[in-house]
Amino acid sequence: MSMAASQKRSFGAFLWDYLTTVDHKKIAHLYLFGGGFFFLLGGLEAMIIRIQLIKPENDLVSAGFYNELFTMHGTTMIFLAAMPLLLGLMNAVVPLQIGARDVAFPFLNSLGFWLFLFGGIMLNMSWLFGGAPDAGWTSYVPISTTSPGHGVDFYVMGLQIAGAGTLIGGINFLATIINMRAPGMTFMRMPLFSWTTFITSVLILFAFPALTIGLFLLMFDRMFGTAFFDVSLGGNAIIWQHLFWIFGHPEVYILILPVFGIFSDVFSTFSKKRLFGYTAMVFATILIAFLGFMVWAHHMFTVGLGPVANSLFAIATMAIAVPTGIKIFNWLATMWGGSISINSTMLWALGFIPTFTIGGMTGVMVASVVADYQYHDTYFVVAHFHYVIVGGTVFGIMAGLHHWWPKMFGRILNEAMGKLTFWTFFIGFHLTFFIQHFLGLMGMPRRYWVFLENQGLDLGNQISTVGAFFMAFGVIVFLINIVHTAVKGEKAEADPWDGRSLEWTIASPPPHYNFKQTPLVRGLDPLWIEKTEGKGKMTPAEPLGDIHMPNSSFLPFMISLGLFIAGFGFIYQVDHNWAYSLLFGGMAITLVCMMIRSLKDDHGHHIPKEDLEGEAK
Repeated sequence: MSMAASQKRSFGAFLWDYLTTVDHKKIAHLYLFGGGFFFLLGGLEAMIIRIQLIKPENDLVSAGFYNELFTMHGTTMIFLAAMPLLLGLMNAVVPLQIGARDVAFPFLNSLGFWLFLFGGIMLNMSWLFGGAPDAGWTSYVPISTTSPGHGVDFYVMGLQIAGAGTLIGGINFLATIINMRAPGMTFMRMPLFSWTTFITSVLILFAFPALTIGLFLLMFDRMFGTAFFDVSLGGNAIIWQHLFWIFGHPEVYILILPVFGIFSDVFSTFSKKRLFGYTAMVFATILIAFLGFMVWAHHMFTVGLGPVANSLFAIATMAIAVPTGIKIFNWLATMWGGSISINSTMLWALGFIPTFTIGGMTGVMVASVVADYQYHDTYFVVAHFHYVIVGGTVFGIMAGLHHWWPKMFGRILNEAMGKLTFWTFFIGFHLTFFIQHFLGLMGMPRRYWVFLENQGLDLGNQISTVGAFFMAFGVIVFLINIVHTAVKGEKAEADPWDGRSLEWTIASPPPHYNFKQTPLVRGLDPLWIEKTEGKGKMTPAEPLGDIHMPNSSFLPFMISLGLFIAGFGFIYQVDHNWAYSLLFGGMAITLVCMMIRSLKDDHGHHIPKEDLEGEAK
């Protein structure tokens, strides 16, 4: 039924299907597509930055436009590329790994995606409406409160809308993993990717409210004349940095923990061994999450909080290196003595270890207060966080995409192109960012639109820009690979990698309901257990029966659209009274849709067991 029917369907039906879907697998496609689009946009911004810095006193872009570029590059890559791509992988994989038929709240899953997309579009509308935000991705006051035009207003509204979507997603995955695990799937039998998704969701739950509050205060200062951050009127400028980083530091662990889970599953699968030190890995993840909330002021060592505060935050920061180190050694021990197969997925995982370790090492360096006075606001810091966010998060996303592509789309990515992408991107990455450590130590500050001649910075910046072109080439090859695979890629069987966990027990791509019968889990790596005992497939935990599934809904799209419209109202009511009609009109759309959702019962639908039996024949 599936292929023939889907090819005959009109484009309109296809579009409506995706606009209204609540299926976690289709929402994963939306997240990957949306996050992928913003990743390319953020990459384009990065390329313009690097071309501007190819030589001293270059004049490709103006100083003001340069400020907009690096602000939008950082904001886009973190909020609109890395997080949605991770949420896409989580949506595609976690329900399958725990043996569930969907997430706990499918409607909210859809709402989370559309809020993200409309928030991301809102942020980028600033380019068309008189200029993008220009106060850095961290939007420090007073530069963000005094920035002329509406750029920073778009930052505030866009992130507020997108952030609500992320918070909803985090709550959803918590409920899903706590409640929806298959019989026998205890917490300590979950694959590591499901574990890290769970811990990440806890981080989202506690970190994002701090950002929400900070953005609210900034919104009221800019749009409604309050003075939370205006020192001359009794406000406090430093409190913004605290609110931002109380969110912002857990955020970088939100970005890295899911890929720790991906790499754990990848190393285990392609070494043909269970993960070494599984329990230690779980507790190391929990410890990183716990400590991650106690280190935010290491971003503020040069602010003047005093030696006691600085010392405490320095010690706490260095302590995080311990559980992270445990993870590195456990990955190495997993491969030790294993039957290792190296393909594109495994290349990204192997490239990650030395790259991320360098990022961790420079992290301990910047954690030292006295040394940080030298590193702070130089390219050394830029190099450090790109080593952990690109060398960690982006490498992990690439590993996850190659690993689960056959499960998500039913076709295997081309190996030759996969290897070409890896090597060009890997070499380009190190060319771009390794040299930046030294540029920073030589005194090159962050966020400067030009550097001067005869300061010894010319060659390093040239090398860095060449590396960026290598990375861009790798990304283009990956895009070609995606199109090539979609058109004539090798069809994937249920279990192309000889996998160990539940997602490899069902068809690629999975049926709408995932599991015809909920599987019975007998231990860690449940599929592997069945393989070693000669059975090779799961024992069902229930007889074949009707399957209850949720209905599609257009309401999440409309709720998000309403907030999008209202956002323009909030921004422009400062200048024009007509903006109030957008503000109240948009909020009306959102609230009416929420009311419909509350008052109209939606009981979902059943797939009768006769249909399921028919498929089996």
